[in-house]
Amino acid sequence: MVQSPRAEPQRAPGDPAPRPVVRPLIRPTARRSHVPPLGVYVTPDGGIDAAVLASHATAVDLCLIDVTDPALDEHDPNRYTERRVEMVGPVYGVWHTHVPDVAPGQRYGFRVYGPWDPEAGMRHNPAKLLVDPYARGFAGRLRYGPEVVGSVSTEREPGWWLGDPYGAPDERDSLAYVPHSVVVAPLPPPAPLSRPRVPWADTVIYEAHVRGLTMLREDIPAELRGTYAGAAHPAIVEHLLSLGVTTIELLPIHKSVAEPRLAANGLPNYWGYSTLGFFAPNAAYATRAAQEQGAEAVLDEVRGMVHLLHEAGIEVLLDVVYNHTCEGGDDSLHVAWRGLDNPVYYLHDGASPAALADVTGTGNSLDFRRPRVIQMALDSLRYWAETVGVDGYRFDLAVTLGRGTVGFDPDHPFLVALQTDPVLSGLKLVAEPWDVGPGGWQTGSFPPPMAEWNDRFRDAARGFWLDAPRQGARGQEMLGLRDLATRLAGSADLFGPGDPPLVRGPVASVNYVTAHDGFTLADLVAYDHKHNEANGENNRDGTNNNLSWNHGIEGHTSSGDDATTEPWQAIVPPRRRSQRNLLGTLLLSAGTPMLTAGDEFGRSQGGNNNAYVQDNEVSWLPWALDDAATDLLETTRYLLRLRREHPALRADSFFLGSPRPNESDPDLLWFSDAGVPMEPATWNQTCRRVLQMLRPGPAAGDADVLLVVNGSLDDAHVTLPPHPRADGAPWQLVWDSSWDFPSVPEDEAGPRTTVTLDALSLQVLLSPGVDSPRT
Repeated sequence: MVQSPRAEPQRAPGDPAPRPVVRPLIRPTARRSHVPPLGVYVTPDGGIDAAVLASHATAVDLCLIDVTDPALDEHDPNRYTERRVEMVGPVYGVWHTHVPDVAPGQRYGFRVYGPWDPEAGMRHNPAKLLVDPYARGFAGRLRYGPEVVGSVSTEREPGWWLGDPYGAPDERDSLAYVPHSVVVAPLPPPAPLSRPRVPWADTVIYEAHVRGLTMLREDIPAELRGTYAGAAHPAIVEHLLSLGVTTIELLPIHKSVAEPRLAANGLPNYWGYSTLGFFAPNAAYATRAAQEQGAEAVLDEVRGMVHLLHEAGIEVLLDVVYNHTCEGGDDSLHVAWRGLDNPVYYLHDGASPAALADVTGTGNSLDFRRPRVIQMALDSLRYWAETVGVDGYRFDLAVTLGRGTVGFDPDHPFLVALQTDPVLSGLKLVAEPWDVGPGGWQTGSFPPPMAEWNDRFRDAARGFWLDAPRQGARGQEMLGLRDLATRLAGSADLFGPGDPPLVRGPVASVNYVTAHDGFTLADLVAYDHKHNEANGENNRDGTNNNLSWNHGIEGHTSSGDDATTEPWQAIVPPRRRSQRNLLGTLLLSAGTPMLTAGDEFGRSQGGNNNAYVQDNEVSWLPWALDDAATDLLETTRYLLRLRREHPALRADSFFLGSPRPNESDPDLLWFSDAGVPMEPATWNQTCRRVLQMLRPGPAAGDADVLLVVNGSLDDAHVTLPPHPRADGAPWQLVWDSSWDFPSVPEDEAGPRTTVTLDALSLQVLLSPGVDSPRT
């Protein structure tokens, strides 16, 4: 065991805890305040200031690491030399020092001394080099083995080492086996931020993975594919703009590592929900040239991506994972927070012996009851907003971030900070409103101005168009219209309550049918069951509640969906129509639509609904499109043009169903297939599956929009309602989900008073005199 001359001896399990060491406060100087800023910063005199939180430690060393024999393997301890600098403290739990003559690019880490008492939550082990939670860059890779586990461990499977949670500390030095933090020079100010600041009502989100977005895009140079630079290549920008996307939401780009079990099986954590550094970008997504130049070049490439997307008018949101870290449970990695201040950083159950409280399903949860944890998250968010220039965040398992002493609290200090912080409150903030802990489902509970993923929209759309018809095809009763209608109108039941009520508006509902986890759009209509065997968990991972429908045959044809041969000619057309039904429901509903990358042209993952380890063609977007994929892409573009060109489809406030002040007409009307207003008794008919939704244009000259839904298994003959502002005037059909290509056939053109809808289809009609969008 590595010991510091100032450190107290490691105590054996069962020995009484030592009395805390009380030290006087360090007097402030011109260079440092009472509580130095956390992290490592270059100073004007050519040195660095360093500060790290380790409130239960008895001593902390800043370790400066040099590569003295680069010819040796990166995991050979003889490759490195280490210089240790004793840090001063603690000042309110923070240890700090100033070191002269340290240049940017210097590798470093920390060694922390103090009690090893796992039963009390203390896990100080100075044999383990720890990364800086505030590091702006990293060098080297994590090598999995007993050296990176804090306690004495055993090999559960080849390459997968698990420690004894309450065992003795492991005395092997980890310096050569962990990534090293890197000193990053102050960056020049970014180009003047010209954020697109797209209004919520106009926002269309596109969820994508930096690597998967461009790996198969042949018109992008090979060296840019799968990189930050590739994500802002003109080919991608043109695709996003032609699609109608305003905002790209990137899966996690913070520095991450794979879980030990995955690494032992040769699998990556492709999605990146296993964070090692909240302030550093994942260098694996940078170009090779940037990686070779070092951490500053990687960061500069990320900033360049954001700048180019901004120039095109596209916002950038980051999917961020502050609910847990890569360290797993107490028997797993010991590389950062666990060795620095385990009782402060991680949520514990309060029992004896101490055990982690896992509300994220990952083995650990960061403890957002602790001010220092809240500070770390806020500091990270401000850094990415101010230094990199991103426009907002999607918070993974956001309920964990709002957990207080008695569960989720919408007035939690972290959430209050998001609402009031001068930097963050003006950004787009989106919560994933659940975790796996008690009371973990909280959709609709987050405070404004936050928006939330609306899982109820997802389930209502899938249930109406897929799960219910699947049951109906088997002779079972199909669910009715009420839930779908509520979602079409903006989910006021979820996002309307508040003080004052209705203040959030339908834009708080981020509507989606698919996301990175779960089936793709194409697989929703081709599989009744998940097929995750390639993930190495015997198909146990991933949800079984898919609300999907294979339309009669499980899976796709081996050479793509060929609608001209038996039995596929009876299967493929309904599948394609179901995809269009789901897209139409998503893109024409009140709320903020989120489209998963690749759904616009029917990307399949072969039935894998949890492709988090698939860094290959399973997850990458296939850009070589056949005719069916091209037709679906054109349909998506057309629907988004409809949304963009007609304000009635972009409601910023909840519908009242009655005239607003100084207006004569209701802002929303519902009609039956007979063209008469829906009555309460009609809504309660579970077998009713035909509905008309009329959304008047909000201003003079705006088109009124009529959505006609047929969720039955038979064709429906529908009498259209009278035009609310010109009684008896006919409607014009502009889109029908039964069309493969979004172009009005000649025999369907012209004014209409009645329509016939194919089974399981959706139509859009506009008020007279308003042309359909350009095709």
